[in-house]
Amino acid sequence: MINFGPRQIGFVAASACVAGLLVPLALGGAQATKVHDIYPAPEAAPAELRAALAKAARLHKRVILDFGGNWCGDCHALDDYFHQEPNASLLKANFILVDINIGKFDRNTDIAKTYGVPLEKGVPALAVLDSEGHALFSQKNGEFEAMRSLKPSSLTEFLKHWKG
Repeated sequence: MINFGPRQIGFVAASACVAGLLVPLALGGAQATKVHDIYPAPEAAPAELRAALAKAARLHKRVILDFGGNWCGDCHALDDYFHQEPNASLLKANFILVDINIGKFDRNTDIAKTYGVPLEKGVPALAVLDSEGHALFSQKNGEFEAMRSLKPSSLTEFLKHWKG
């Protein structure tokens, strides 16, 4: 299992604010462009989670819950890494991904708590569920909250470990 160590929430919040300002520049060069939204409206999470669990049961796949916010630079980095090979193929073959919008750490906290994800450790935060909805893994120490400083291979290792 990957363990990158705990981070302080004050640093995470400050980093996220700075990242929210810099990610458009980093992704768009000299011209700032709007970064696409990853996370749907917070109120969509319960229905999307139910649909993902039903699909996972039918297809015998695992579910990855990705807790974060559209303001989060590390969440955008994680999303980019999910869509790069070999991660995209691993994800498609083995998992159903559910992006869960946590607002400003004030939405869908009940879902995070249900699956043992301490949002105060930072986002993005991941949980892996089996096809019946039982938690197999929940991030406890903000392992991916500094995603921009990690390589896509760290996500590859994670996906390979939890693919079942």
